[in-house]
Amino acid sequence: MSFRWTGDDRTRQYRLVSFVLALLACWIAGAPGFAATVDRIDVERDRILIHFDGGVSLASSFVLDQPQRIAVDVEGATPGGSVATAGAVGRVRQGVRDGNGARIVFDLVQPAIITSGTFGNGGRTLTLSLAPVDKADFARAATKSPKRYSVSMPVPAATGRLDLPSVRGDDSRPLVVIDAGHGGHDPGAISPDTGLQEKDVTLKIAKAIREQLLKSGRVRVALTRSDDRFLVLRERFQIARRLKADLFISIHCDSADNADASGATVYTLSEVASDKEAARLAARENRADILGGVNLAGTSSDISSILIDLAQRDAMNSSADFARLLGREAEPLVPLKPSFHRMASLMVLKAPDMPSVLFETGYISNAADVAFLNSADGRRRIAEATSRAINVYFAKQLASR
Repeated sequence: MSFRWTGDDRTRQYRLVSFVLALLACWIAGAPGFAATVDRIDVERDRILIHFDGGVSLASSFVLDQPQRIAVDVEGATPGGSVATAGAVGRVRQGVRDGNGARIVFDLVQPAIITSGTFGNGGRTLTLSLAPVDKADFARAATKSPKRYSVSMPVPAATGRLDLPSVRGDDSRPLVVIDAGHGGHDPGAISPDTGLQEKDVTLKIAKAIREQLLKSGRVRVALTRSDDRFLVLRERFQIARRLKADLFISIHCDSADNADASGATVYTLSEVASDKEAARLAARENRADILGGVNLAGTSSDISSILIDLAQRDAMNSSADFARLLGREAEPLVPLKPSFHRMASLMVLKAPDMPSVLFETGYISNAADVAFLNSADGRRRIAEATSRAINVYFAKQLASR
């Protein structure tokens, strides 16, 4: 849906501190840039965080007076998601901008401007810093001539091929692919107390899980990355699909402004996100490799959509089963949040035919969680809980067959 502006069009001037944010997440060569959806908007006292379910290409902001508003345009995105407001913002509205992107309008209860904007979390989070100003300064900002600033970060060009990692373990066993989140120029979240980077923690945990699984001898294991390298989001689950993985686990660490926030959580794909992904996949021109082992190139979009939906529902049910097992096995070993299993529209969970979870192992912004995550004993506990859940999961799968 679209919305109309109140006030005269002549007031729609870009303010002095407007910005342009360059693309931080690139896609596999040959694949188009996929539209991201606004997943969540969090308005805090001194900043706005806009979360997307994928990468976005460009964003800009400007202010509008009478009444006082901040508008943010995001190209290639669609509106949606929940909103939590606080501070200078009283209400948030979203709409489609000229059929090519989302416009997010923040209705202000007191004058404020955006002083800076940065992408984080692999291009999936846009952070806007807010600063209070008086009415006169706000009015001047609304009438200033446009002055754009760019914030960019070099992203390695996609090579068009995936270098598949080695697989360890007995060939007769099911395959688990462990994805260590972030890497390379993308550090992920950073501990405010120790400077510890999420990319380093996730790699250590992924390796600990691999060793624990290999010790059990019940599964084969591969890591999407075994060193400090950057991977495009879609490449992560594409690696797992190319290897024909039976289970995909992406390892991450959470972060929050509230230093008391702590505990692990696990995410599986939400119903809304799965519907959108099924529709997007069914609309692709080349449908030869959407589902493992099934060539949909000769089928209509309607039939493809049904087949994709059936495969994805099965994968989602299996993902939820594993998430529950992980919660059960982790409870005596790992600090968990009360609502351990959650659902979200996360890019690495969007493989249509492979059970996938994203495991937030704890808060890197919490001192106790950091000590746990960065200790050999903490990683051993996480690995033990994950290994137990995986072994039970595949035992149940075998029994059901």
